[in-house]
Amino acid sequence: MACPTGRARRGVSYWGTRVASMPVNADFAGRSYPPTAPYAVGSAKIREFAEAVGSTDPVHVDRAAARAAGYLDVIAPPTFAVLIAQQCDGQLITDPEAGIDFTRVVHGEQKFVHHRPLTAGDEVVGVLHVDRVRQAGGNAMVTTRSELTVGDELVCTATSTLVIRGAEDDGGDA
Repeated sequence: MACPTGRARRGVSYWGTRVASMPVNADFAGRSYPPTAPYAVGSAKIREFAEAVGSTDPVHVDRAAARAAGYLDVIAPPTFAVLIAQQCDGQLITDPEAGIDFTRVVHGEQKFVHHRPLTAGDEVVGVLHVDRVRQAGGNAMVTTRSELTVGDELVCTATSTLVIRGAEDDGGDA
């Protein structure tokens, strides 16, 4: 229930109980950031990532297997895109105007829509869009969308939900 008088102070509800302020600038919803520097997708990076996530598909480590499957070179596991998407998210997290305390950030959810596999030799550029900022239980929930391109070709859309935990209430006066 909203304050019926419209005169509640930031951080204090109408009934005088302490409530957390939103831990991120809500005005950032709808904001987009400039393209990132190109990320060079290399076969060694793909191999390391595939090994780290336990992928045994030879198209990630064997060029001949990848070519036999119709690819130009080895392809990255689908979740490899998180490396680039999180660089995009970093633009928001490090933006001083966003007001985000990185020590309070928790990665909530990640989704990918792949338009084609990321392939060794790709130079991937990301553009970050802040799609939604909302408050939930004293925390901020920020939904970002990173559009990853190679040249003019959209290769992946990565959607992330970041949770920025609200400040702990010490029970003190407002």
